[in-house]
Amino acid sequence: MIDTLEMFKIFNKYRGNSIVLSGRGGRHWQSVSEQPDLDIALGDPAMGGHSSFALGLALSRPNEKVIQFDSEGDVLMGLGALPTIADKMPNNFYHFMLDNGVYGTTGGQPVPNAENIAYDMIARGSGYPNTYAFDNIEDFASSIEEILALEGPVFIALKIIPEVTNVPIGQRVKWQTRTRDQIISDFKNRIGVNN
Repeated sequence: MIDTLEMFKIFNKYRGNSIVLSGRGGRHWQSVSEQPDLDIALGDPAMGGHSSFALGLALSRPNEKVIQFDSEGDVLMGLGALPTIADKMPNNFYHFMLDNGVYGTTGGQPVPNAENIAYDMIARGSGYPNTYAFDNIEDFASSIEEILALEGPVFIALKIIPEVTNVPIGQRVKWQTRTRDQIISDFKNRIGVNN
């Protein structure tokens, strides 16, 4: 299994000027990212909604790489997004999925049949031309540069170490250092979109 923070440290070496939607990995990504004005860490728009949001961003910014870090819970709740992404074929979209086998945000309930689901195969069956699955950091590290050189959409399933927080959501330590409004304003300024 892969440590999320270590994976982000490796990924960051190859990020370039990509737009990153950190999704469920946001609390780790913010400590690694060197370009927070290209990070969109909006937290939980809705479980299962991250990939549709990322698709819209990729379609609207075709000359920039859009990287999304999703979770298996989000993918399972929004499976319809996978064939939609494949149909639109955004060549700038890289869809990373963090699979910890549990619903970590809501207390660690196990994902049904978690050990037997091949998410890379689900993405391939949905029409993604390139899919990968990694369960160790070494293989990921030796492949990430090649993956990011491919045309998208690309789907990358990563088997990560579960990190379960059994504290009520309203009592959890806040990891975001910027408000949603500030994140959006910083991003718009970076890409040259005026309010």
